[in-house]
Amino acid sequence: MPRRRTGVRVRAGAAVLALCATTALAGPAAAQPATGPGPGCLDPDVQLSAEESRLGAHLPDAADPTVPADRTYARTVIEGGGFGGFTDELTAALCRTRTLDAATRLAQRSGQALWDAAVRRAQGRGVVRGDLPASDDRPLYWTRIEGMAVLRQWDPRGGLTETERAELVEAFEKAARGMDDIDLPPGRNAVRVLVSGFDVYTLDGGTAGPAQGTVGNNIRHGNPSGATALALDGTTYRTDDGRTAHIEAYTLPVSYPEFERGYLEDTVGPFMERGPRQVDASITVSQAGGAQFNLEQWNSRYHGVSLGNDRTAPCPAVGGVPQLAIDNAGCNIQVVDRWGGGGGLTDPPQWTTATLPIAEMIAADTGADVPRPPGDTWPDESEAFGVVWHTNYTQFPDCASPTRETFNNPPPVTFPPATPPVPPAEGSCSYSGGGGNYLSNESAYRNTLLRDRAGLDIPAGHIHTPDMQHFESDFAVTDPTFDAWRTSIVAQGANLVHAVADTVD
Repeated sequence: MPRRRTGVRVRAGAAVLALCATTALAGPAAAQPATGPGPGCLDPDVQLSAEESRLGAHLPDAADPTVPADRTYARTVIEGGGFGGFTDELTAALCRTRTLDAATRLAQRSGQALWDAAVRRAQGRGVVRGDLPASDDRPLYWTRIEGMAVLRQWDPRGGLTETERAELVEAFEKAARGMDDIDLPPGRNAVRVLVSGFDVYTLDGGTAGPAQGTVGNNIRHGNPSGATALALDGTTYRTDDGRTAHIEAYTLPVSYPEFERGYLEDTVGPFMERGPRQVDASITVSQAGGAQFNLEQWNSRYHGVSLGNDRTAPCPAVGGVPQLAIDNAGCNIQVVDRWGGGGGLTDPPQWTTATLPIAEMIAADTGADVPRPPGDTWPDESEAFGVVWHTNYTQFPDCASPTRETFNNPPPVTFPPATPPVPPAEGSCSYSGGGGNYLSNESAYRNTLLRDRAGLDIPAGHIHTPDMQHFESDFAVTDPTFDAWRTSIVAQGANLVHAVADTVD
């Protein structure tokens, strides 16, 4: 069935970014221009975060891998997205700022302006600046990280406490993720839909070249879920019954501490509350692998086995054996008190479930009008990618034992399945949902837990996209195959979101 995208909302009052050439950050230890002394309001001795430390990384030159590329990877992508002047403007404005309150307001305005500019670019509204495709999600990520580095190293007269510094950076980050501008309209003819995406991740490692001082090529990764969020934010869609779906989107970090501070709940939770702007569907989206979209059924409270972008993991295996969740807050997703908190092994519960309209999403044939990218391996060549009800999960049948059981694996690719999937056992402890036990599963768990605690009967669940890291060469920042995968995944992902909107009562 063809999907209909009927328009976009233009946000009023967003600052216009000057997209001129600018200087680079000098490296992991200094948020200052590489072409001369740093601005007097920045303190290069303030340590940057793990994510910000990658700003100084160089890939090998794509044409001659024996030498480093002449620009850092981050600056190549930032300028390729047309955001080259953003950090200079933020720094200049920050250096004119005298109080923390004024700096916080500046951070929020600048973060919002960056998000708005990235959304406009992704949706092709106005002039698309830079030499990277409009759909590329990476310029937003790296520009945001560069802005966070500047704010972290701001050194006003009188200094900052560590808490004040963290709150200033967070104000910018949340605004630059689209978390502050969600605006769902009231009305019986409006269908209100929230959609999340994720940052790039697994940025360390990969194929390394011979050039001294360069990094592996995993740093090139993008994330089609983040690109989908940019493509959908503020758009409208005419549903099959003639109503207007209003879609708002935001992006999530790939690190655990921000989730534990309530990033997702603070964004989604207010729209789960009863009222005229209550959300009608809330969908989390992330990248997985292969050439199919997985519709995840069961979400696990267990988390923290794999490193986030901050290079930390709260629940790594010990000697190859998974830690148990009993009396182990690091392995159990924790909810902040303002969103219900909870203590012990069963509050919040070990499992949550999706309430997405699985049958309708599969029957919608969302990949029929989407071009297949080069190397697509989905066996049905009449569509771009498959859509699979992903019912597998792994549990600890005895919460006091590391022994695990996996069920419904592999899930059948036909729907409905010949036999119903087996649900998690009563009293079991979760180890991984269909979406694993990384942050994609965590976003799904937290979103559906909010739905349950609010007592809502709405579509809520998680979509895992195919993997888009398909490059033609080792060190080129982009190429036609990489771009084609992102374009196709975003198109079919949007169709799936529209299919959900069509089912809302």
